Amino acid sequence: MPEILSFRPLPTPAASAPDPRRVVAGDPHQQLWNVLSSADGRFHVGEWASGVGAWRVQYSEYELCHLLAGVIRISSEEGGTREYRAGDTFVIPAGFQGTWEVLEACRKVYAIYE
Repeated sequence: MPEILSFRPLPTPAASAPDPRRVVAGDPHQQLWNVLSSADGRFHVGEWASGVGAWRVQYSEYELCHLLAGVIRISSEEGGTREYRAGDTFVIPAGFQGTWEVLEACRKVYAIYE
């Protein structure tokens, strides 16, 4: 029987950052604690944290996000804007294009399906 995976303790974090060509404000340094990637490489879950900044995004995957800390603003290319705070949960659909902006350093739990 497969083992149930826990988020505690988290694995060693990987340092990351958006592609510098996509950054539109700040210098958002990020950490990624990937808890699981499926054998076929299409499903990923873990935690992610980012400092303040903004960058352009283009999603080819679906992503469920649950904010544990901080405040973010997501704006679509069509002009819609939403803010999310610690405790909020939302899904970004595949095909979404716009800007992800961290207003206060944030941390989230994610589940990604590619």
